[in-house]
Amino acid sequence: MKETIKILCVDDEKNVLRALARLFMDDDYQLLTAANGEEALAILRREPGIQLIISDYRMPGMDGVDFLRQVNESWPKTIRIVLSGFADIASVVGAINEGQIYKFIPKPWNDEELKVTIAKALEVYFLRQKNETLSDELMEAYLKLESINANLEEEVRSRTETLIFQNEVMQFTHQVMDALPAAVLGLDMSGLIVLANQEADRLLAAGRPTLTGMDGTQVLPQGLLDFILQAKEHKRLRVTMALSGEDYQVIGGRLAADHRQEGVIVMCVPC
Repeated sequence: MKETIKILCVDDEKNVLRALARLFMDDDYQLLTAANGEEALAILRREPGIQLIISDYRMPGMDGVDFLRQVNESWPKTIRIVLSGFADIASVVGAINEGQIYKFIPKPWNDEELKVTIAKALEVYFLRQKNETLSDELMEAYLKLESINANLEEEVRSRTETLIFQNEVMQFTHQVMDALPAAVLGLDMSGLIVLANQEADRLLAAGRPTLTGMDGTQVLPQGLLDFILQAKEHKRLRVTMALSGEDYQVIGGRLAADHRQEGVIVMCVPC
């Protein structure tokens, strides 16, 4: 469901509030009005989700600086805009610094310019909201991965015989491999490709659905095959190589288990 856009207008002049109400009459905004800072704070406490505030700078009682400073402390995500005919530049700078003002617009304003400013300010609000959501999701994923790593040894020990767990680990591994911005190949000692992530298929499959299960000597470029042959004798080997017309850092080395060499792992990273 689309989020309702709420705009709070604060000004001790009723004609200013009426002018703003007329200006946004045709827009899909919920407009709230207050005659002073105290009244506006009360509205903010009882009305959640106000995205934008348009406030006068000079008001009786609590002035615009104090009001917007309190808004910044308690509702920091709200976009704050000042409308004022007061031309004291030093005070304006103070308001911008203390209240973290998005923009200062002098009175009288140009209707079209004000509407464009409001639209851009709301874009900023929703972009910040989206970025915050993405950051939260990334942090949640990171913490989940950290938890998996911390408990993986115990989980493997306790659930080695559980087919479901093995399948989950395999799926997670494939997802991680396919998310890498590098081509990854694994070959056994006979040259059979036993692992190829999505980037490897994109770079090297040459129209085939996948490289997995293919004979590497039949499908891989000669330069890469020569590198794989050398990598069988090294724990870690690195060269720069042209693949599909682009330069790549190619890193590879032997895979061993129980002191026996099992194959080769190769990673191709764009330069």
